[in-house]
Amino acid sequence: MDRLSSFQAHYDLGTEALCARILKRHRETIRVKKAHVATANLARIIDATLKLANRTAFHSMTVRDLVEETGLSMGALYAYVDTKDTLLAMILDTVTGIVVEVLDAPPGEIAGNPAEHLRWFVRSHVFLSETMLPWFVFAYMEAKAFPPQERRKATMSEQRTESMIAAILEAGKARRSFAVGDITMTAALIKPMIQDWYVKRAKYRKRNVSPEAFAAALIDFIESAILQR
Repeated sequence: MDRLSSFQAHYDLGTEALCARILKRHRETIRVKKAHVATANLARIIDATLKLANRTAFHSMTVRDLVEETGLSMGALYAYVDTKDTLLAMILDTVTGIVVEVLDAPPGEIAGNPAEHLRWFVRSHVFLSETMLPWFVFAYMEAKAFPPQERRKATMSEQRTESMIAAILEAGKARRSFAVGDITMTAALIKPMIQDWYVKRAKYRKRNVSPEAFAAALIDFIESAILQR
């Protein structure tokens, strides 16, 4: 899948689809029985949270702010989330779960080809962060202010992604496809280059750079450094 549209057609990652996952995971604590109602309202709550966090930062956001932004009553809101920490966990668990689900499952036909696997990984990571842009920006920008447990989750997710990259590099080095010295450091350098797509999104928007163009340029840059000549 070398086009964003193909990626998005393959993975159902719209807000309501993601909130259906949240509902399934938190079914015991969400006090609304009708799934379609619960999913729609969760989508309103998550959208409002991401919007407010982008505007004022999550730690400054209040439940009253959410009530005003969503149009839900205080009682209705508490039927879905009892605390801000619960809301935070819902968002972070969804992001980390999707990252593993998508990026740790390459198509079978490329699994044995490290060069193709790395291209697929970089492209898929860029497309995933573009599709879930507000979620990724939230997870990255708010991490320093997270409570200790959630901060550890965010750190572990970063490390898990780096480990995926390192495994691809290790396979390529073993097959003499890649010339890599320090695999751990190389993976640690590649990860933030991918993240630049959503961390510095405005920079690329001003330059009219598409997700496909960014991914292609980044793949070329990485390969120029590590491909065995």
